[in-house]
Amino acid sequence: MKNIRDLLEKAPQNWGRWGESDEVGAVNFLGSAEVLRGISTIKEGNIYTLGQPINDPRGDLIGLTRRPPQHHMVSDRGMYAANKKDAVTGSGGVELSDDLIYMYTHSTTHVDSLGHAWYDGKLYNGYDAETTTGGLAKNSIHHVGNKGIVGRSVLLDVARYKGVEWVPEGDEITFEDLINTAAYQNVSLDKRDILLIRTGFYLNYLKNGSHEYFRNGLNEPGITFTNELAHWFYEQQIAVYGTDTLGSEQTHSSQTGTTQPLHPYLITRLGVSILETLWLEDIAAACADDGRYDFCLAISPLKLVGGTASPVNPIAIR
Repeated sequence: MKNIRDLLEKAPQNWGRWGESDEVGAVNFLGSAEVLRGISTIKEGNIYTLGQPINDPRGDLIGLTRRPPQHHMVSDRGMYAANKKDAVTGSGGVELSDDLIYMYTHSTTHVDSLGHAWYDGKLYNGYDAETTTGGLAKNSIHHVGNKGIVGRSVLLDVARYKGVEWVPEGDEITFEDLINTAAYQNVSLDKRDILLIRTGFYLNYLKNGSHEYFRNGLNEPGITFTNELAHWFYEQQIAVYGTDTLGSEQTHSSQTGTTQPLHPYLITRLGVSILETLWLEDIAAACADDGRYDFCLAISPLKLVGGTASPVNPIAIR
């Protein structure tokens, strides 16, 4: 097993590419031309939301180190009844409901900030890891929230290409798998695309529950770090990448012997925003139905100052 620093030493990086003060990384690739290219993929105007439910009655899929969201009503009809009055004085009879939620920012469909992962004491663009103490002073998610994400997205439905309900637990999705899936779907992967990969593995949770999903701990399938894949991400100028799993990569890399080596590569070296726990079943079915696997994708992270991630409900428009 290699140290991450040694593993990534010769891999390409984007530090300084957009100046010493940059805090949004590869999202800079998505300029007005890329926005218009995304819009040009819209044919019918059909909308597909890629966010998972929060506080789902079936239970939310949450990482082992995190707790499910807690939803609490602050004001409802019961409050008025308990107080034996129908409305607040002076409201003219109007009653209101109100609620609050406690949740990890990484506990549902979300986009990671560029301060979420680091190694060797340095964040993306060379910022000191000490800047994460007490909240992200650098590479906070609110910077990506200020910019927004809109562009052409390509879905690579690897599970459908392989003819399986979901890619098996712990399997590597190879670079060759990506290229073959794109060829099978007859879709081009162009520079500055938003890349989404469907493993189908979320269905394992919906059908079998968390006990089965975590029977070997977190052991998800996905792509992993190789020099070939690293150079491809760099040369293709991939702006944003995401999947339908908690970690958006093969948990235990069969190539490096380390756990989740793509996070420090994509986030720390390239500044690529990573989407996790996407709901891809509806958009995948629509793509398979008419054979079009590209669409316009819009993502608006919360402007959470100091935040390490933001819950999102990405909107795909075809």
